[in-house]
Parts: sequence; C-alpha cells; structure tokens
Amino acid sequence: MPAAKTLPLTSAAEAVAGIRSGERVFVGSGAAEPERLVEAMTARHGELSAVEVYSILTLGGAPYVAPQYADSFRHVAFFIGHNTREAVQSGRADFMPIFLSEIPALFRERVPIDWALVQLSPPDRHGYCTVGVAADVVVSAIRNAKHVVAEINSNMPRTWGDTLVHISQLHAAVEVDTPIPELAVDEIDEVSATIGKHVAALVEDGDCLQLGIGSIPNAVLAALRGHQHLGVHTEMLSDGIVDLVEAGVVDCAAKNYRPRKAICSFVMGTRRLYEFIDDNPMFEFYPNDYSNDPFVIARNDHMVAINAALEVDLTGQVCADSLGTHFYSGIGGQVDFIRGAARSKGGKPIIALPSTTLVDGERVSRIV
Repeated sequence: MPAAKTLPLTSAAEAVAGIRSGERVFVGSGAAEPERLVEAMTARHGELSAVEVYSILTLGGAPYVAPQYADSFRHVAFFIGHNTREAVQSGRADFMPIFLSEIPALFRERVPIDWALVQLSPPDRHGYCTVGVAADVVVSAIRNAKHVVAEINSNMPRTWGDTLVHISQLHAAVEVDTPIPELAVDEIDEVSATIGKHVAALVEDGDCLQLGIGSIPNAVLAALRGHQHLGVHTEMLSDGIVDLVEAGVVDCAAKNYRPRKAICSFVMGTRRLYEFIDDNPMFEFYPNDYSNDPFVIARNDHMVAINAALEVDLTGQVCADSLGTHFYSGIGGQVDFIRGAARSKGGKPIIALPSTTLVDGERVSRIV
C-alpha cells in the first residue's frame, strides 16, 4: 500500500470539478450516500451533458433525476426507491434488471466507472477508512473507478469485513460532520404480527437467517424471541436484529460456515443500529458478489431466506419488482437468497405477504 498518510482534502465543489460530460458516475448506497458531493455535482448541470449516474437505493433526494436536469444527467437504477421511481416510470431514468450479486462483475467487465462518489468513516492511524454502513456494490465501485471521491464523515461507523479503503486510493476527500440518515422502524400491525408468527414457526433453533426490511420482517424478528442460537447471513440488517443479539437469540454459534459471525452487505435503520455495529467484530460487511452469491449462501446449512412479494399467482410465480407494466422496486437480492437457501442443506426459501391489499379504497387480492 502506498505511504500516503494525509487525506487529499478539498471542498465538495473542487472534488467533483473533474467530472466531464458523457462520463459514468457511481453514487454510494443507502445511508452512506454522499449528499454534499451529489449536490455539488448536480450544481454543475449547466456545464455537463449526458452524465450517467449509477446507484442502488439511496436515502437522499437524488436531485439529478429532476426534469430540469434531464439533458445533464441520466440516472441508471439497479433498484428503484421512492426518490427515483417517478423518473424511471416517466422515462427520464433507466432501470437495469440485474441480480445484486452480479453488479461487481458488471463494473469490472462491462460498465467501467469513471467516478465513484462515496462516504467513508475517518481513517485510522494507518490511513485506512472503511465503507461504513454500506459495502454492497460500493466496494467494487471504489476498486474499479478511475477516480474515487469520498466524504469523510465523523459519524460514519467503522465496520469489519471487506471494508477497508486506504487514503492513497482517494482522488479527493471532503470532511463532513452530518448525521447518518435514519430509516424509521415500521410498526407491526395485526396482519403482519400474524404472518410473523406463522413464519417464525418455520424457523428452528440454530437456523441461519436472511431477512429484509418492513413490517413483516420486523414481525418475524419479534416472534423469534423464544429461539436459540440463530445465525445471520443476509444482505441487509435492520434494527430488529439488535434486540435478538442483546437477548442472546442471535449468537451465530451454530453456524457451520463463518461461525460466530453475522454476515451482511449493508445496514439501514436508526442511530441505535448504527451505534451497535460500530467497530463490532461480530458483524462483518462484504460486497454483494460474496454476501449474495447463491453458492456462498448455500454453504450455510439450514439457511432460511425470508422475503416479501407484491403478488403471487396460483402456480407459485412470485412478483416482487413491478406493478402491472411499471417497475416498482427491483430484483435486489431476493433471487440470490432464494436460490442460496434452496441449495442449502436443510434450507428453506420463504415468501411472506398479506393475502389482500387496498387499491383506491377497494380491497383486492394479492393472490392472482
């Protein structure tokens, strides 16, 4: 590793001044979105044209998808969030259907990234930062981009796993002291609580779990309080896992693969969750070509993948990414984990959803 010991500090405007028209820019994920850098890039809209902006899910405002910037920026979403859905559905942005486990290879082999705009934890005395709350495809973007520009956030948790970034890898750095965006914990309603109990009944002591986010995953976690020695190998961690670790329900002791370690690729939740995973060696963060690789997932015996859906039909087909002819969210990691759990010795892929929903005040079936 090069001997650089000081951060290449500058302003946000100067850090993104080198972006040119027609280049590809990756924006960091989830709660690790570098919002100041994104704002500074968007402020250059009058100077830029046809800049492609790639990301998964971000919690910020995604200003580059605004109609007035359509000639300057073209967003390519690997997963559609609330802040980009209208742009994708109206045709101003694109959705790229892809398994999350395949995105790192995409950056290496098919879609070279010119600029990676990311947010990192402060460097240690050896000059190593970490990617903090989001490793997912951020690690691959950093390793393959021509230029890496980072916000160094004093509030970003320092995380274990394949998360290290040396300051010598940075083209520019901007120091920030902003809170990590929080995601409120969904309330568990009566229907979700019932579903959670049904799903929890399928989980046995010592199983290894993957769960997403929302009222049903939260209900499942709440219903697992009576279990023992559960493990974790998941894409995302949410607040519900903290309660189970503190209660001794999740200790990863029974895992045959990576015992005593909870494997994930990113976290989104409240400050309590961020503080819990900060410098916590139990939790290891890995990029999606490892965390979401079905063959890696399958190395965990008794792997139980619990996911949601928008609709299912009577033949067992599951729709989790679109409503009618419109993409709603994306493929994400669901298929990766369903395949991994299906290959696992004693594994169980589970899809959980309410049987009905309200559409314009009318109750309709989600089983079609």
